[in-house]
Amino acid sequence: MEIELRETNDDDLALFWEQLTHPGLQQMAAITRKYHYDRGHFDTHWAKVRHDPAVLLRTVLADRIVVGHAAVFGPPQEREVTYVIGPEHWGRGIATRALAALIRLEGTRPLHAGAVADNTGSIRVLEKCGFTVTGRTRDFAMARGQEVDVVLLTLS
Repeated sequence: MEIELRETNDDDLALFWEQLTHPGLQQMAAITRKYHYDRGHFDTHWAKVRHDPAVLLRTVLADRIVVGHAAVFGPPQEREVTYVIGPEHWGRGIATRALAALIRLEGTRPLHAGAVADNTGSIRVLEKCGFTVTGRTRDFAMARGQEVDVVLLTLS
């Protein structure tokens, strides 16, 4: 399977909305924001993200099909990675390969990430890409309506 990252375009946003509003994805990610539930907030969020020069945003393709997105954001000493791959593509190594490609594009170190402690798939993706667990915290998971344990990871 060929994995590529490309610039995000307007046509990608409908799929991103579909993915971010998917109940299974929300449950897995747990830490959601208003833009996961409201199309107006989603449009505002993505307009801001796409025009922020500090954000490295890429659309993820698997065999030339759009399957998600990956990004790096934040100030130099607090750069953080995020990625979303549609649930129908989970378990095929796409997230690992896409994240590896993204961190090759981003020269800043350290890079940070966080994942809900029971999201073992995402933690494994991050570890395969060289991130190590550096701490734990708790955060409110809107998708679950409760506080959850979060694993913090760093790539030095």
